[in-house]
Amino acid sequence: MEKPVYMVNGSKGGVGKSIFSMAIIHYLGKRDQKVLLIDADTANPDVGKAYGKTIETRYINLDERDGWMDLVNCLAEELDHTVVINTPARSSEGVKLYGALLTESLAEIKRDLVTLWVINSQRDSLQLLKEYMDTVNTGTTHVVRNLYHGPERKFELYNNSKIRTAVEAQGKTLNFPEVADRISDQLHSERLTIQRVIETAPVGNRAEVNRWVKECATIFDEVVA
Repeated sequence: MEKPVYMVNGSKGGVGKSIFSMAIIHYLGKRDQKVLLIDADTANPDVGKAYGKTIETRYINLDERDGWMDLVNCLAEELDHTVVINTPARSSEGVKLYGALLTESLAEIKRDLVTLWVINSQRDSLQLLKEYMDTVNTGTTHVVRNLYHGPERKFELYNNSKIRTAVEAQGKTLNFPEVADRISDQLHSERLTIQRVIETAPVGNRAEVNRWVKECATIFDEVVA
């Protein structure tokens, strides 16, 4: 198989897709992988603005059929790149309407789809996940409990759900570690890469980023080929 495609999803705003995308891009880069970022959050492309000068980046609107066609073409053309797709909050409608353009093409271009579904502790995260898994029936889907929204026990709706059973029949449930607000605020407001924050931050901030990066690496080690 060619290099995998990591789709960071969640279908709603505020769950932490952008900072998760930044974390996995940093992880892949530290392992000398050539990374292609596709930022589909064209209304608010924080990840693209942070990483656009350091890795190859494309902006593709996945609300439209043409965007899904462009995505498939891009995946077929850039086979030497590991791909990270940062999706927008509104992605569920685009997946329902046009996601088959991707799923039906993956076998032909010999790429595996790995979905990393970021959730908070609310019920709609689970409903959106179920709808996604009903539509996208290829690849592997992992669920990421973003601990910024509370400790693992706060995710009881997911922890005790049938959807968790379905997820863990083919994938994993992961805990994404929380990082200090001042770090996440800096990543978003100043649109810096994680590496840039490490290089320029005061020593206390740098220690916090390095701690967080190490904890992120332990979960990525479980799911990154």
